[in-house]
Amino acid sequence: MKLFAMRALKSLFAAGLMLAAAHSQAQAQSTEHVFRVSAIPDEAPTELQRKFKPLGEYLEKKIGMKVEFTPVTDYAASVEALINKKVDMVWFGGFTFVQAKDRSKNQITPLVQRAEDEKFKSVFITTNKDINKLEDLKGHTLSFGSESSTSGHLMPRSFLLAAKINPDTDLKRIAFSGAHDATVAAVAGGKVDAGALNISVWEKLVAEKKVDPAVVRVFYTTPGYYDYNWSVRTDMNADLKKKLTDAFLALDAKNPQDKVIMDLQRASKFIPTKAENYTAIEAAAQNAGLLKK
Repeated sequence: MKLFAMRALKSLFAAGLMLAAAHSQAQAQSTEHVFRVSAIPDEAPTELQRKFKPLGEYLEKKIGMKVEFTPVTDYAASVEALINKKVDMVWFGGFTFVQAKDRSKNQITPLVQRAEDEKFKSVFITTNKDINKLEDLKGHTLSFGSESSTSGHLMPRSFLLAAKINPDTDLKRIAFSGAHDATVAAVAGGKVDAGALNISVWEKLVAEKKVDPAVVRVFYTTPGYYDYNWSVRTDMNADLKKKLTDAFLALDAKNPQDKVIMDLQRASKFIPTKAENYTAIEAAAQNAGLLKK
């Protein structure tokens, strides 16, 4: 009887070990099968989460993996997160893509962009009646967004330099708000005389009546340039890369469920993109002294 009891206990112990191992393996597999996505923090974290939720649910169905949004603290962190494999895909601005490509020695691949990103624009805004063109900014204060923002810093700076205005010497003071909506708040609140931001966020804030365009007005809109894209590491599994690309390209605004996603992403449709599209951004960053040659 004692022998039988001992054998039973051994069997139970062995079964327990097997269960524990299976649970541990299941947990590991579960972790492996989480597809982590991030985005440059060009808007408030709660807004980024809200915008991504339906897209994340859509991608889960398309790629057969759990999809999670992983927020980052600043633009540089989004670059490092993708390079260091903390996340699998990132919504980059043109400049952050160029930075990531440079930092990784060309190991970052842009998959898709919105049709709107082929000719993206920045706007300069003010409440000051004496500011009506870029040249009028001389001697005034100006807020950019993040230092690493394409549409909130790099391209506005580039167009200022093209107009023979050096922001660092010709303006009274420049500031960095950190995000496009924060730039609008700084101008509206009188903290600075003018600000530069992404046209898409500006139009959204006007549409949502979060800013009065009769008070805070656009006095200059830049020419178009390539901007945002969804990027992954170049070594990503080719099948997964294709599934992701196909999923974005399949989104159709005529489909009510897809339209919810498209509206939140402020996209009419997604189109394929390539690294070569961002050579002008790279040149602008080098000319502005924001990227080493």
